[in-house]
Parts: sequence; C-alpha cells; structure tokens
Amino acid sequence: MKRRLPPLNALRSFEAAARLGRMTSAADELSVTPGAVSRQVRQLELSLGVELFEGTKNKPQLTAAGKELLPDLTAALDRIEAAVGRIRDTATGILDVSCFSTFTVKWLIPRLFDFNVKYPDIKVRLSSSGDTSDPGRDRYDVMITAEQGRLDGQENTLLLFPERLGIVLSPALSARIQLTELSSIFLHPLLHTKTRPNAWANWGDAIGYQASAPAGLEYEHYYFTLEAAIAGLGICVAPWHLVADDIRLGRLLAPFGFHQSSYRYVAKRSPERSKKLELFCEWLMAQAQRDGLPGAGQGRLPE
Repeated sequence: MKRRLPPLNALRSFEAAARLGRMTSAADELSVTPGAVSRQVRQLELSLGVELFEGTKNKPQLTAAGKELLPDLTAALDRIEAAVGRIRDTATGILDVSCFSTFTVKWLIPRLFDFNVKYPDIKVRLSSSGDTSDPGRDRYDVMITAEQGRLDGQENTLLLFPERLGIVLSPALSARIQLTELSSIFLHPLLHTKTRPNAWANWGDAIGYQASAPAGLEYEHYYFTLEAAIAGLGICVAPWHLVADDIRLGRLLAPFGFHQSSYRYVAKRSPERSKKLELFCEWLMAQAQRDGLPGAGQGRLPE
C-alpha cells in the first residue's frame, strides 16, 4: 500500500518548531536556518491544506490542527529514533572514516589490521575529503585532520598527538652528503609538496631557525615527497607520525631530531554516536598513545 505522507523533512521541521515553541530553536536543533524551517512548515501546511501555526513569527501559536498533529507526530518520530538507535548501537556494519591521503597510507592503514582482528564485524571504509570541518555534514563517522588553535569545548574533537617536524633523508643520501650542521642542509637537493608549501617554514619556526629554503623538486602529494626521500632524491620536512615506521625500519634518518610545530592531529567524530564509532575512537586513541613521541635520539645519525 502506498503511504500518503508529506515529506519527512517537513514533518520534522514542524515537530521541532511546535515542540520547542520557536523557529530559531528548531533551526538550532536541526542544524539549518530559521528560514529553512519556516519553508518546510509552510510546505507541510500546503500539503495538508490547513494552517498549523498562527500569531507572529516571533511568537507562533499552534492552531487546533497543529495541536492535534503534534503528539502523534512526536510519538512516531520517537519510535523511529529508537528503532534507528537500536540498529546503530551495535558493533557491526560500516564505519566511514575520512582523512588526508598521506596519513591514511603512512599511519592508519598499517595499523588497521589490529582493529580488524579485534572487531571483525566492523568494516572501516576509508576516503579522503578536502573539507574536514564537519563530519556530520558530509556523512562521515570520523574525520582525521591536522589543525591549529584551541580545542576547549569541542567535545566531539579528540586530540591524537601534537605534530613534530624534522628533516628526513635516506641513509644512502646521508652517507654521501655528510650533514654536520643545519646550514649545510640548504646546499643539497630539497623536496617540496604542493599540498603543504609551508612545510620548510613550519620546521624553521619549530626549531627557531629562520632560513629561506631554496626551490627544489615539488610533488603533488606528501606521500610522493616521502617516497622520493626514501629513494634518495633529496631532503624533506616530515611530521614524525608520517615517517615513524620508515625510521624504525631504517628507510629514513632524521639527523636533527623532531620538534613540535603549532599543529595537532585530531579526530572529529560525528555527533550521531554509535557503538562502532565509540569502539573505533577508543582504538584510535590507544594507537596514538602507543606510538607516543620520538625519543631523544630517534632517527639521528650515529655519533
């Protein structure tokens, strides 16, 4: 049987406005503008052929039809929400995770096997997004990004670790050029990245060393730049957590160590909580804490 129902958005907008008593309050709850709520309510009124509100825009009052509709509509939406919550609150299904591609390749994917072993019924679906400001808007469960600024009051933003920058190069290139002091870096081939053109300046700020890095080979993505450094094509600036595995395995050296920049790696979780989201965030935080920070001599040349 075909259901003769008005659009769900119109029903939700009316229910929120009627329950809260103000269009602005409904707009805040639904994360839309007051004008959008008003338009949806008007669409519902046209669909039903009756007025649901009367009075002024600032103090709308329910009509008799609005008063009759509200309790049944609220109960119906509560039942839908409860049913969806029961399905969502299981440790199964797909979890959408978005982060910049180099972090995905160099840090997240090498660690996902551990998550898959612990939670085989949760399938992590990875993607890359240019806008990492609002996971709810783009329908991601978690977004991982690097940010500046304070995190106070952002309950859905989890601090993974502060960014620490260092210059890195391959052991073969290091043996050939014999870096002994900071100023000698700029005498050798330098690698740059289009997606982070200020990397060398960020590193200089982190160590208090002001010098203009000369132009060199520029790559489209950070991952390409790191692979070029591993191949011995030059020296690049890299965050510790993107090269930690390469340094542990001896593919890269960091002759002058790592120093904290103004950036931090954070995970932004959707406000629509679920059991699988909580399990993934707990696992992600544990992985971040386990990796820790570079030791005093980590990646340095032997004395």
